[in-house]
Amino acid sequence: MKDFFRYDTMEERESLLARARNVALTALQQYDLAWERIQFIHVSDTITYKVETSTPDSYLLRIHSDRWSKEEIQSELTFLQSLNAVDDIHVPVGIASLTGAHVVEVDTVAGYRRPYVTVMKWVEGEHVKGEITGAIVTRMGAMMGRLHEAVSGFNLPPNFVRPIWGADSFRTELAKLERYYTRFLSDQAWTEYQRAIQKILSTLADMDKNDQNYGMIHADLHADNIVFKDDLPYPIDFGRCGFGYFLYDLAGSLIGLYPRERMTFIQGYENVRKLGTDYIRDLECFFIMFMIENYCHHASNPEETSNLLDEQPYAQALIREFLKGNPFLFIPLEPVDIDKVQP
Repeated sequence: MKDFFRYDTMEERESLLARARNVALTALQQYDLAWERIQFIHVSDTITYKVETSTPDSYLLRIHSDRWSKEEIQSELTFLQSLNAVDDIHVPVGIASLTGAHVVEVDTVAGYRRPYVTVMKWVEGEHVKGEITGAIVTRMGAMMGRLHEAVSGFNLPPNFVRPIWGADSFRTELAKLERYYTRFLSDQAWTEYQRAIQKILSTLADMDKNDQNYGMIHADLHADNIVFKDDLPYPIDFGRCGFGYFLYDLAGSLIGLYPRERMTFIQGYENVRKLGTDYIRDLECFFIMFMIENYCHHASNPEETSNLLDEQPYAQALIREFLKGNPFLFIPLEPVDIDKVQP
């Protein structure tokens, strides 16, 4: 049986999206929704659609990739239910099908694995448009602080299964980058990446792990996964949530911000939850780790090659400072001249 998620080429991507739309329409028949319109949103670890109904309520339909087991998907929904019960936290929650299942398996084209589908309540709000103000960044940081504060009190059920984001998962992601790095990295640049990777793994090996610095995290809380309503931020897309260091989660949010905004985000976070002393070194390590993981994820997608090439003068400037041991998170760096590969 072939993986349902398979799109190393443009032709495979088009084939995937055609299969996915049929799966989405089939899945909707298993829910008590008076739906009127289904709109494709995005393909990544999941394929997502917005489902509009004849009522004021809208829903998010997700087709999950083959990398997630049914137990992992169910555990994500359990985690979100627990989060949603905490005061001042509002997250998307799953709804049950007509049979009472929160995770359904749907038939698809012969020869492909049947994918899992979930439907969730749509979180109303808008993404930030235009310039991100300091007040907005502060609220985003405080929101992450509340999430981290909330999970420290959770008692997760014994059958709870979510990924662990650390050295082992990093090595697994790197296997994809090793296969596709020539699309956007020269051999010299790849050597620098490998040095950075070894430094990251060495740093992770020496890190302590305790309830104050480690727990359940969103693991992908960048600006595109935050919506605002009445000037308040709400997190969405917990598809990558799992166990990891809180600083790793924080680093993932900082990547999409300018250097001057990163400290503002941290200040907002510390308004809710204080970070330990001397956290900058580890935070910068996670920043480079998260950046490389992003490239691992997008390297196989031919539509992303141009963006990956454009980012390298800045990415490689960050890696060079990291390897030198120089602080870089809050300092604007000049892009470096690099030997570009042919797209």
